Amino acid sequence: MERLLIVEDDPQLAHLMTSALEREGYSTMLAINGLDAVQMAPQADLMLLDLGLPGLGGLEVIRELREADWNLPILVVSAQGSEEVRIRALELGADDYITKPMSVREMVARVRALLRRARPEQEICVNDLRIVLKRRQAFKADQLLELSPTELDLLLTLAQNPGEVWSRERLLQRVWGAERGSAVDERVVDSYVALLRRKLGDDPKAPRYVETVFGQGYRLRSEP
Repeated sequence: MERLLIVEDDPQLAHLMTSALEREGYSTMLAINGLDAVQMAPQADLMLLDLGLPGLGGLEVIRELREADWNLPILVVSAQGSEEVRIRALELGADDYITKPMSVREMVARVRALLRRARPEQEICVNDLRIVLKRRQAFKADQLLELSPTELDLLLTLAQNPGEVWSRERLLQRVWGAERGSAVDERVVDSYVALLRRKLGDDPKAPRYVETVFGQGYRLRSEP
């Protein structure tokens, strides 16, 4: 289930957007200011961003995320409809722009289109591992792996960027939806990595798939 981050400080509009998107089967989170939006971005698959935010403005949110090389799709939903502002938002790295008051149906359609473009591939393949996204199934050498939903989400997160090191904190945010600084024990990541390795037939002392980078986190080796 895709997780959408709604960044909106108007409670009534935020409720409308949340209700409409959850009816379509999406999971939603809400941030009411720019700072929270930046901190919550790693947990999301797409951001719906107002520009007129208290504190850190929407344009600054876009700039910070893109300077950090975070490729999260961003749909601006703003009352600022001038050509200059729209162009500025798109130049900074927004993917689409819709002006308030907006059609809820159009908003949902734009969200769907952005998610399709962000994940056009139907499968992710890393060496002899293959993940079929639509069916949420993973295979090793064409043998189906019996993974729990959390184990699959963990493998999918690592497989989307093979070779990239994921800290325990980032994995907690992405896979478990834990907020930054939450009380969720980071050892839960270690436990699920151990479970995933067991089902991959991986030796933790000499892993062919999920590798520990000491002091940093975990990564999926691109050449096991």
